[in-house]
Parts: sequence; structure tokens; C-alpha cells
Amino acid sequence: MSESGVPGPAGGEGPESDVALWGGEGTLREPSRRVLVQLLRGPYLSASRHGNLWTALLSDEDAVRSRLADLFLDLVTDHAAQVAFVRNTSADVDAPTVMRTATLTFLDTALLLHLRQALLQESGGRKTIIGADEAADQLQVYRGKDNADITGFSKRINSSWQKMVKYGLLAATSTEGRFEVSPVLRLVFGTEEIAAVQAEYQRLAAEAEPGSAELPDTGEETE
Repeated sequence: MSESGVPGPAGGEGPESDVALWGGEGTLREPSRRVLVQLLRGPYLSASRHGNLWTALLSDEDAVRSRLADLFLDLVTDHAAQVAFVRNTSADVDAPTVMRTATLTFLDTALLLHLRQALLQESGGRKTIIGADEAADQLQVYRGKDNADITGFSKRINSSWQKMVKYGLLAATSTEGRFEVSPVLRLVFGTEEIAAVQAEYQRLAAEAEPGSAELPDTGEETE
């Protein structure tokens, strides 16, 4: 669906949009095809990182959503935050798994939830900026009363932090050691999923047992 002030559709099904870039194949214009490529590559598309592609998505959102549905994929967009990503269809059908996911450790997910909470607490449309040390302090509760390996735990936290950077959920800023939290985290978990995960983590916090969660993969193999 187009927003006010945004150019009309760049693609579609009608004859006027029948733009073949090569060999008579396809009907989407080039910008919309590039939108599809970025969405499938992941982990997400945003106005701040992909300005031209975000504009193209807004111009041709219905056609892009239709193409993704042909692949058993759902398009998830937040127009206010100006981010979008794709995930395997949530429809109750026997569909193949198209998008791979990365399994996260207990600490990975705890960090992800902390970053999401920091994002939601920010007001006025300001960027959410955080440092690794701040996040590490918040995660100390998961070390457990009987875990004396402070160095090993710190390494695990750093590993989780680097994983968030790898997946584009944290982006370096001009200030050393400070990172911006991606607004896409508003969409990764729904309200019910967040409540369920938080309840489970409250139960496991003292023991710091392994857990897992999933988020869109970049397409790279995890270690």
C-alpha cells in the first residue's frame, strides 16, 4: 500500500507494468526486484540502511508481498519504524521452510530481550544507543549464584554481543563502544512470545540453564 507523498506503484500485474529486464521474464521493475533480493538475503530492510529500497517497497508493497506469498513467506513491516523483514508463513498450511533461522543460546536470547526492552523504553522517535558494558551489567543476574567463572561468563556475553552485531541488530555509531539498537527488534517477538520467554527466563535465571530462541538469519552458517 502506498503512503501519502510516495510515488505510485513501481510494479504490478497490469500491462503497463510489464517490464521485462531480460528475456521477457518477470513483471516487477528493477527497484522492486532489488527489494525482494534484500528481503530474502536478510536479516531485514530499513530506511536508514537501504533508503532507495525502502522507498521502492512502499511504492510496490502489495506486489512484493504477493511475490513473497508465492514462496510461502510473510512480509512483516513497521511503517513507523521504517523496517521490514520476511519470515516463514504463519498460515496454517503444510508449507516448506524457506528462511533459515539461527538458534540462540540462553544468553543470546537474554541479551536480545534486554535490547528490545531498551528500544521500547526510548521515546520521541530517538535512536536507542547502548554500550556493551551496560548490557553486560544487566546480564549478570543470569550468571547464577554458584558460577564463579566471571571471566568465562564475560566471554559468553561478548560472544552474544558480537552475534547481535553480525545479524545487524546492533550497529556501530561514531562514538567508540556505543551501538544503535535496530528498530526491527520491535517486530522479532510478538507480545505473547515475549511474555512466555520472560516467564521462562525468570524461572531459569538463578540456574542459568541453556535455552534457545530464533531470529531471521543472514543466510550464513552459524558456528
